[in-house]
Amino acid sequence: MLRIYTGNGKQDVKDSRRDFLQIGSLMLGSLTLPQLLHARAENVNFVKDKSVVLLYLSGGASQIETFDPKMAAPAEIRSVNGEVSTSLPGVTFGATLQKLARRARQMSVIRSHNHSVGAHEQAHVHVLTGGTDPSGGGKTGFGMGALYARLRGANHPETGIPTNCLLTAPEIDGQYRKELARVRKGSRPLELGASYAPFEPGGNSSALNNMKLTLQAQRFDDRRSLLTSLDSWKRRVDGLRQVQGVDRFNQQAVDLLTGGAVDAIDLTREDPAVLAKYDTSEMRIGFKQFRPSMLGHKMLMARRLCEAGAGFVTVHSAGWDMHADGNNPGMQQGMAMLGTTMDHAVSAFLDDVAARGLSEKILLVITGDFGRTPRVNKKGGRDHWAKLGTLAFAGGGLNMGQVIGQSDRQAAQPMTSPYTTSHLMGTIMQTLFDVGKMRLVSGIPPQIRRLVEESVSIPELMP
Repeated sequence: MLRIYTGNGKQDVKDSRRDFLQIGSLMLGSLTLPQLLHARAENVNFVKDKSVVLLYLSGGASQIETFDPKMAAPAEIRSVNGEVSTSLPGVTFGATLQKLARRARQMSVIRSHNHSVGAHEQAHVHVLTGGTDPSGGGKTGFGMGALYARLRGANHPETGIPTNCLLTAPEIDGQYRKELARVRKGSRPLELGASYAPFEPGGNSSALNNMKLTLQAQRFDDRRSLLTSLDSWKRRVDGLRQVQGVDRFNQQAVDLLTGGAVDAIDLTREDPAVLAKYDTSEMRIGFKQFRPSMLGHKMLMARRLCEAGAGFVTVHSAGWDMHADGNNPGMQQGMAMLGTTMDHAVSAFLDDVAARGLSEKILLVITGDFGRTPRVNKKGGRDHWAKLGTLAFAGGGLNMGQVIGQSDRQAAQPMTSPYTTSHLMGTIMQTLFDVGKMRLVSGIPPQIRRLVEESVSIPELMP
């Protein structure tokens, strides 16, 4: 929580600083707001007017029960929930995805996606870093959102809103908490610098409380008084070397705190009818401990953040590790819970984005750490399987309404040329950046420039 006091009460200087500047809830470590606001690329004319929402299904969603049901295969392989016809002739989805099936023309599904990392801890890192950490060891590479922020700038130049965001929920189930920790690990900026870490509102508390300004109520809306308060605060902590750049804590910082970011994550500002269409809170998710699903509201928040200037928003959906063991549900129970929730939330997102004329500007990507085994285990679950996984796209000005690639008869591995995590990275970066213009821009580290310039996209998707 960032709290700014205007009183003159006597306090120990260490306690004062701790009270004045608390940014831990924002997942920003010891950085000051000015450092974040001015951590920008030197030139952003190569940045397209596009955003990416990455819906990350942590635990590893089954490729079979989602987008490749394989109903002609033996019973132990085919989708345990059956299939549903889609709006694309001859194409079916897993039967849980009834609403998305009707919107299949707005999507492109990859049925030949794979990689080689089969353990959760490492696979999360490998996928979320776009393959820049090949083994997923967590000592190299950087989150795709952090890479975007490094090139775009940590904050939008006009609104001040963070350009790299991570939307999570306060998890109570032990397994879900493990998955959240892994997602955070894979999203780190590492060598890019802490300035490019994702902004995470509401990880363990109210999103609005994370950015609350504690000021007298009658002064809150008085921008000039607020600036005066900030200046007073600056003078009181001027001797603290830990607080850097306070003299540059200017109007943009105030706009971030009182405007763009707060408005974007404040869903009470949304049209109640739109909010109701997204709502998934009636579905309780978990295994040993349950909570209402927040996925619908997180997808709505993602749209609002994109509209406000965030270019890369990761939405975390936990619980897809459907082993049917002591910590996880089986496929039927898990898909009835999480598959139904995703179906509703993503469908609401697609409809809303289209209604607002944003389908060409916002690219939705759906994936997870890996896929699931072709054969259902004896308890009704599927186990880890990196040789084939779930990957789907919608919008962003890319080519939609197609199935790209084929899996073999058992949905065990690609039958056509595989598309890997590196292809995912290339597709995202080439959607967000004009690579040709980027070549003309100075100030970009050679390693980063080379990574983006040499990235390879999924060609069938590119316009």
